[in-house]
Amino acid sequence: MGQPSLTSSHESLVLVALGSNAASEHGDARATVAAAAAALGDAFGPRLVCSRFFATPAFPAGSGPDFVNAACAFLSDLPAAEILARLHAIERDFGRERRVRWGQRSLDLDLIAVGDQVLPDAVTQARWRNLPLEQQKVTAPDQLILPHPRLQDRSFVLVPLADVADGWRHPGLDRTISQMLAARPVSEKAAVNPL
Repeated sequence: MGQPSLTSSHESLVLVALGSNAASEHGDARATVAAAAAALGDAFGPRLVCSRFFATPAFPAGSGPDFVNAACAFLSDLPAAEILARLHAIERDFGRERRVRWGQRSLDLDLIAVGDQVLPDAVTQARWRNLPLEQQKVTAPDQLILPHPRLQDRSFVLVPLADVADGWRHPGLDRTISQMLAARPVSEKAAVNPL
């Protein structure tokens, strides 16, 4: 564990959230997340670091079995769109089918951040970040939004990220992972349990 050190100015710190609440050919959700972390290492190189694994309630409540969540951090000079394409390819290799928004899934790889990039622009990122929960449930962006617009609202993402990149600073909110996590409700954080 620990945040990768930047070794050159053209590389960005990439943050990826991993989750599973359904079995895959690799085994149960925990085995699936472990295999996915290994696949990320194969795709992005040996400097990748991974958090501990955590058991978390499905979001939104009642949407399926509990999840196993983790986070990975690595350095890359690849464009964000190429990183996302590789994440989607890994999901497909693990049998991911996108049928129901926030439904049960064998593997979910979310691109959380690529350095301090804001995509497609600050106004669009802020609009998605501030979208009410009821609209989030039925609306998905048709383009890559970075940082992930729900990052600051989800302890199940922030707790694992704190293992690997607690000092990363959100370029739109000017808050670190640790600061965003500290702002979440105690009961929400308590539901994210190390495995």
